[in-house]
Amino acid sequence: MVDATTTAARDDARQLIIVSGLSGSGKSVALRTLEDLGYYCVDNLPAALIPALAEAGAPGRLAVGVDVRNRADQRDRLPHVLGELARLGVAYRLIFLDAADEVLIKRYAETRRRHPLSEQGLSLAEALLEERRQLRPLVALADHVVDTSQLNVHQLRRMVIAEMDLTPGIMTLLFESFAYRRGVPPEADFVFDARNLPNPHWDAQLRPLSGRDAPVRDWLQARPDVVAYANDLESLLQRWLPGFDSDGRSYVTICIGCTGGRHRSVYLAEHLAERCRGERRQVLTYHRELS
Repeated sequence: MVDATTTAARDDARQLIIVSGLSGSGKSVALRTLEDLGYYCVDNLPAALIPALAEAGAPGRLAVGVDVRNRADQRDRLPHVLGELARLGVAYRLIFLDAADEVLIKRYAETRRRHPLSEQGLSLAEALLEERRQLRPLVALADHVVDTSQLNVHQLRRMVIAEMDLTPGIMTLLFESFAYRRGVPPEADFVFDARNLPNPHWDAQLRPLSGRDAPVRDWLQARPDVVAYANDLESLLQRWLPGFDSDGRSYVTICIGCTGGRHRSVYLAEHLAERCRGERRQVLTYHRELS
């Protein structure tokens, strides 16, 4: 395997993260998180095309998903591909996500998704066994193997940002919406209660929508109490977040709750995230009740 540590040390090198792993292990979540962090992401790109994508100078840093959906001959070319990336001066890392079979089976049961190898007439357990066999060479090439068995979506996003040290020295803000009836997220650093604000839920036309939809945003932005509350939260964060920066914190979670976790809290999380993006490059949102 070509050693990527020397190229990774170059500050001016192009950066590429290859995300691989078992189906259901969280690859889509990892790629979406990287996209939120400014990476140009391509899922299921044939491995042989990765150097061409890097050389073409796609905007920003790059992340590519490579897994069992790639043909075997493409996956077999990966060692050659990594050598070509090193020759081009691309600082790369291959991250492999894994999870216990019983966890993967449970995730498939909950989402009712089909395994990519199920079309071969295999049971889910057989498909996972065959997938592990086919991806064994990628595990050997990986710079970082992550077991996601005990991670929820929020924890996986935090791991991608913090544990992989993708952007050292820059604090990341996560704005998370939630419903109080399901409890306050345990990872919260700040918690704000929006249940006292006007509720779009009582409008029959708005009820099926969420705070990310334009009709709900317009409805809330027309309410002076909502505007005042959002402005107060923004002022508070502007006043106190710099202290977390100076304290060396790498990750701060700001949770906003309402009754159902669909309208007011979602709108405020998106609104505050957008306002903070002008000052901080790493700003993410996660809507627990919409996931």
